[in-house]
Amino acid sequence: MIAAYSATSQARVNAALETLFSAPSPELARLYEAMRYSVMNGGKRVRPLLAYAACEALGGKAEQANGAACAVELIHAYSLVHDDLPAMDDDDLRRGQPTTHKKFDEACAILAGDGLQSLAFSALLDPRLSNSDAALTSDHLRLQMVSALALAAGPAGMVGGQAIDLGSVGLKLDQKALEYMHRHKTGALIEVSVKLGALASGRAEKDELKSLQTYAQAIGLAFQVQDDILDVESDTETLGKRQGADIARDKPTYPALLGLDAAKAYALELRDQALHALRPFDAAAEPLRDLARYIVTRRS
Repeated sequence: MIAAYSATSQARVNAALETLFSAPSPELARLYEAMRYSVMNGGKRVRPLLAYAACEALGGKAEQANGAACAVELIHAYSLVHDDLPAMDDDDLRRGQPTTHKKFDEACAILAGDGLQSLAFSALLDPRLSNSDAALTSDHLRLQMVSALALAAGPAGMVGGQAIDLGSVGLKLDQKALEYMHRHKTGALIEVSVKLGALASGRAEKDELKSLQTYAQAIGLAFQVQDDILDVESDTETLGKRQGADIARDKPTYPALLGLDAAKAYALELRDQALHALRPFDAAAEPLRDLARYIVTRRS
């Protein structure tokens, strides 16, 4: 079931994303080409899927979350472009293709990432991306969504997590410190994907948002645990990026801290926490449940 849902959602968000990369002048053609390359070169679109699924779980139509889905994928793509730079993780391969700075050059990659970051906020509120603007008629709701995305993407969220990650190379973090890092680096954007989708429905109530936050926190951490497991067990061709990179850089990971079997058990425990948080929701939340299961079974 998740395969069909993923295919439909991926097609939906890809069509919406394609509308964003038309250069307004010939002088900007290369920059927009680099931006498009960074976003449209594959990817599972997990964050857009979560936005759509959260919107539908609350009775909204998936199309209402197009802006949210595009916004979180643009932020994710920008973070990958910058993470891959020589000054950061220095990677040459992403999604089985040359990283943006290898395909273009470092300066162009930096600017492409900068452009994608700002484009995310435009996309979040772009009425062209949605067949229904019902979710965006309230200025208060607009402010909530922009504020949530800014907080999740910035120094109190994803960027802060990346800073901690870079500062942790060679260190032996305990589990509490490791989770603090990953709740920011990986979890913050996953959490806001769910929140923005819920808000886009126009029907989110306080208790529902709280349950969805608990769900999102669990799968955000599970996603990173599974990433760490795959860095040990998978291969470069399957991952689409260099296998064993975290080990080579002496980064703290869950398998290194807990052991591989215990890390796998922890991922399943987090999945169960996520599923438990969805108990108040009916069958409309089944895609969210399927995504929680998928996150800890994926192989790339």
